[in-house]
Amino acid sequence: MIFMPPSTPDWSALRADFPILDQQVHGHPLVYFDNAATSQKPRAVIDALVRYYERDNANVHRGIHELSNRSTNAFEAARERTRKFLNARSTEEIIFTRGTTEGINLVANAWGGKFIKAGDVILLTEMEHHSNIVPWQMLAERTGAKLRYIPITGDEGLLDLGKLDSLLTPEVKLFAMVHISNALGTLNPVADLCARARKLGITTLVDGAQSAGHLPVDVQAIGCDFYAFSGHKICGPTGIGALFGRKEVLENTPPWHGGGEMIATVDYFKSTWNTLPHKFEAGTPDISGPIGLHAALDYLDAIGRENIFRHDLDLATYAYQRLSELKGVRLFGPRGERGGLVSFLLDDVHAHDVVTIADRYGVALRGGHHCTQPLMKKLGVPSTARASFYFYNTRAEVDRFIEVVREIQKFFGV
Repeated sequence: MIFMPPSTPDWSALRADFPILDQQVHGHPLVYFDNAATSQKPRAVIDALVRYYERDNANVHRGIHELSNRSTNAFEAARERTRKFLNARSTEEIIFTRGTTEGINLVANAWGGKFIKAGDVILLTEMEHHSNIVPWQMLAERTGAKLRYIPITGDEGLLDLGKLDSLLTPEVKLFAMVHISNALGTLNPVADLCARARKLGITTLVDGAQSAGHLPVDVQAIGCDFYAFSGHKICGPTGIGALFGRKEVLENTPPWHGGGEMIATVDYFKSTWNTLPHKFEAGTPDISGPIGLHAALDYLDAIGRENIFRHDLDLATYAYQRLSELKGVRLFGPRGERGGLVSFLLDDVHAHDVVTIADRYGVALRGGHHCTQPLMKKLGVPSTARASFYFYNTRAEVDRFIEVVREIQKFFGV
């Protein structure tokens, strides 16, 4: 999946758009390698949030005064921008959520509550984030459905697709899969997986938390029924995300939350529902979030997600290579094409110790199970350390990271 960029951006100039990166931590220049957890925000996003609260703050859809009109127009413009970002067919297919987790929970509770029955199978992969496991476990407990998993192939963390035919049986009603693993960097062939499921009439969901802002996403080309992502991982604000749902599927799915906005009529004993997508957006929404998200999507597409993918891949490949040259390092995830992260362990050093000491040198990493406890058990480790990259990171920062890893090894005598 190598994308050819139309031109190479000025990465140094883009880095200057992120004021938070220009600081020292514990007396050292900040090296922010925790982008898989959350990305930093460019000035354009920060300014959009400030401008909204200084000039346009009002509730949406319900008012007829000027501020409400401005707020509503900006809110719905963000929905159209999100539609374009994912290449959905209509804004009816774009539901604003708090993020990937809420999007998946919406599907599990609303769609799953109607269509999953006792004896049905929900197919997942062994590399899923808790957000794409726990909601299905809860649904299975309520309904009597069963969970089934596609295995991975050792530390390299690729799906064992040779097992897929035996797993895609008539009992499978939903196939939910991660696009890019947050713990391994594995880039899954989601379009092929969705096509195979679609031939059997199986509904599909793609967890796009690590992919939406890192490579071009076309939900029509992927062929999924649902795709969820979070704004805070792609330069947008926290607390905002979106769920794409195919119109035909959403129309047959009941609402999840009840309240204002999601209704057409209400009397004391019965209510009817609003049209798509509003029947899934009860109550006053996060209004500034979509406005900030709009600014983030404009910013990313001005760079070109093809360019971002190549930049991420270059840094991840370089970091993997540099780490592999050190003794006493165990690496996880694919050796070839991958998302923009590298997970690793140092011999006889706990991942939390690696992250704690790296922080003293100004290098921000992530250590732990990365909300993938079943995957960690599969790998036979309690946790890993993770360096994750974005387009404002540099090879020089990777070199600094390697220097710090060497210092940690010296400190522990390994």
